[in-house]
Amino acid sequence: MVSNIQETAFTIDSSSIKFGNGVTEEVGWEFERLNCKTIMIVTDKNMIDHVSVQNTISSINRSKLNPILFSDVSVEPTDTSFKNAINFAIENNIDGFVGVGGGSSMDTAKVANLYATYPNDFMAYVNAPIGKGLPVPGPLKPSISIPTTTGTGSETTGTAVFDFKEMNAKTAIAHRALRPLVGLIDPENVRSIPSNIVACSGLDVLCHGLESYTAIPFHKRNKPDNPALRPPYQGSNPISDIWSLTAIKMVAQNIYKAVNDPNDHEAKSQMLLAATYAGIGFGNAGCHLCHGMSYAVSGNVKDFYLDDYPDDHPMIPHGLSVAITAPAIFNFTAKSDLQRHVEVTKALGISDVTTGNVETVLPRVIKDIMSSIGMPTKLSDLGYKESDVDNLVKLTLPQHRVIKLSPIEVNAKDLQTLFIKSLDDSWIK
Repeated sequence: MVSNIQETAFTIDSSSIKFGNGVTEEVGWEFERLNCKTIMIVTDKNMIDHVSVQNTISSINRSKLNPILFSDVSVEPTDTSFKNAINFAIENNIDGFVGVGGGSSMDTAKVANLYATYPNDFMAYVNAPIGKGLPVPGPLKPSISIPTTTGTGSETTGTAVFDFKEMNAKTAIAHRALRPLVGLIDPENVRSIPSNIVACSGLDVLCHGLESYTAIPFHKRNKPDNPALRPPYQGSNPISDIWSLTAIKMVAQNIYKAVNDPNDHEAKSQMLLAATYAGIGFGNAGCHLCHGMSYAVSGNVKDFYLDDYPDDHPMIPHGLSVAITAPAIFNFTAKSDLQRHVEVTKALGISDVTTGNVETVLPRVIKDIMSSIGMPTKLSDLGYKESDVDNLVKLTLPQHRVIKLSPIEVNAKDLQTLFIKSLDDSWIK
């Protein structure tokens, strides 16, 4: 239950983070100290021969533990692919989990851990109102995340996103207990990452930072009757602000080089670290409209393909689906707190921004970043038309976990306006 009294407290949670070249080699030691014996390595089939997975297997073997490889993760997971991982974990009596890959692998590991530890109907833990939104009953088994892309920040959060096929929209399972115990952030794992994956995952980092810094302040939300019901996404707060703003600065300084110069390993390393910074920020403050609207966009793909991603089916990468509405969204939310929007614009390297022009400057800066890394900048580039907007709105409205963190309360008409505005970018000057 949520009271009518306004919130007076916030919490900050994070995984234990270890950053540095070669830290993947320490995963076996971590599981040994956590008293795990049978480790489920969760990844996708394209990653089996990648240095990250091979080093993970070797490290676990050196610690005389039992690594079991699950490589059937779907890029952009579905409820079906989550269920496959859950069944695998149950059948193999797993007592430790490690997600190696992008957010898809890390999120799949979280969910396999949850349902193997506390079996239930799949919709039981899915966020309300789409699912029942039941809290996780207790602690999960030890889990570690090893990111190999530079964007999701999933190694620090208690959120697992999936494509709910019945609804043709993305939703999530979110609870503090899902947060990995340890994140091993190894720049060696992103050395050969393809440019478009750097670009899309980098846009995800950018929006994580922008959204969490501009989210409704924690003290403007209602206080839960029970501290256990305080959500992981609590609204912007003084501690998450530091992580979010720093992540935005790091993106501005590194994303162009990381995408456009394949040999700039330092830029990729900094983007990897920025993802973790942003993860700590949004993992406690939350995202809002960019992510809330993205789930409908990426769940209803028309005929869009992007190089460096799987080509066996149309797909809009998560980071792109998030950023494609960002110019319109931050033009809309700026009036909620002009100064905070000025601060994020300055963090992006723009000095001549004021409360008088931020509503136009910030959308332009976001569009310029997207263009500079070769990404589409409008919803029509992804195959959408105005006739699709009503369905996109319908699928966005249930995403309470994120859209209710908007600094301006939104209704169907507001979302319709934002989607229509995102179809075209000629208004951005």
